[in-house]
Amino acid sequence: MEFSGTRPIYMQITDHFCDQILKKRWNPEERIPSVREIAVMMEVNPNTAMRAFHYLQEEEILYNQRGVGYFVAEDAFTKVKELKRKEFIENRLPGFFRDMEILGFTCSELEKLYAKRYGDDDSSSS
Repeated sequence: MEFSGTRPIYMQITDHFCDQILKKRWNPEERIPSVREIAVMMEVNPNTAMRAFHYLQEEEILYNQRGVGYFVAEDAFTKVKELKRKEFIENRLPGFFRDMEILGFTCSELEKLYAKRYGDDDSSSS
């Protein structure tokens, strides 16, 4: 995995974990790779990997069974989706709205562009 300098590495690892859950590659109650396995796989210090595990455990997305390993929580998909939506609204949407205003885009124009890209024909009736 290649890391960018814009976000802490442990948070980039949590993003990877969340992607695995949202893409349903890691399912509820499934055991995931260990801290050491993740550290080796991502070529990071085990302490950095552990920070990612702790963060997701605090968010109740992962849980630890002592001596067995880390597992995906039953409602992880929903929690990840909520977490990612919150991050999007707080971090990316303000800049997006600013760009819309600077470039003179209206919501209806944006809706048409979205419909064109994703094949939603309902917007043409608005």
